[in-house]
Amino acid sequence: MTKQRTAARAAACASVVVLAVAGGTAAHADDDIESLPAEQIADRSREALLDVRSVHLRAQGDLGKDRTPMTVDLTLDRDGNCAGSVDLGTDQGSVEIIKRGDAVWLKPDADFWKNQVPIGGAAFDAVLAGRFMKGEASDSRLGPVVQACDLDTFRELVSDNSGTATGTFTKGKVTTVDGVRTVPVTRTVHDQRLTAYVDTEGEHLPVRITVAGDGADAAVDFSGFDKPVPTATPPADDTVDVSAVLGRAPSQS
Repeated sequence: MTKQRTAARAAACASVVVLAVAGGTAAHADDDIESLPAEQIADRSREALLDVRSVHLRAQGDLGKDRTPMTVDLTLDRDGNCAGSVDLGTDQGSVEIIKRGDAVWLKPDADFWKNQVPIGGAAFDAVLAGRFMKGEASDSRLGPVVQACDLDTFRELVSDNSGTATGTFTKGKVTTVDGVRTVPVTRTVHDQRLTAYVDTEGEHLPVRITVAGDGADAAVDFSGFDKPVPTATPPADDTVDVSAVLGRAPSQS
């Protein structure tokens, strides 16, 4: 269904930025991170990102091929738990997303139904009446959301594509991002300039990744590494079964 595909597409765009920057063969030099070549800094950042068990990411900008300004704000972990939202831009609507274990909750707002589901959206909105739509992770209609809410999806993409990006890394001057001392490493891929701002301390995780050029302008901020996903879920009286909204029995994968 359109809403699941749209939410998943927006969330997946954040990982695309990661893929384009993080790459190469792992390096384990003992030098201070600031003294390492740009390629090795990128390698360390990629490895550190692959090791985290949970993360909060916030992606903003023109993330889609249609240059749609979106904001993706998600906390997700390797167990497939997830909480956050996708905002599709001014007057285009937003969707709250919660996944806990085998249960998934989605809460599109009125603008989402109006703009993303022009045929029948008003009826769906009326059925939900401000409540969450609840389904099971095994429901194939929710597959894209389930996949996007699993940190392992991002980890597999980063790992499987780590050596496919082209372009030479360059290292910039040390700078501060959200109060964190970072060293930027940049490469150009398909006419897009991609920069990872790598924490000079700790595990050398990426604090921010940006992409600019060739019709793109976006940034992904990372925080909350290894902190748990919020456990709160909507109460039963604030939910409607997905089949009551979509009008048919759940499909199984």
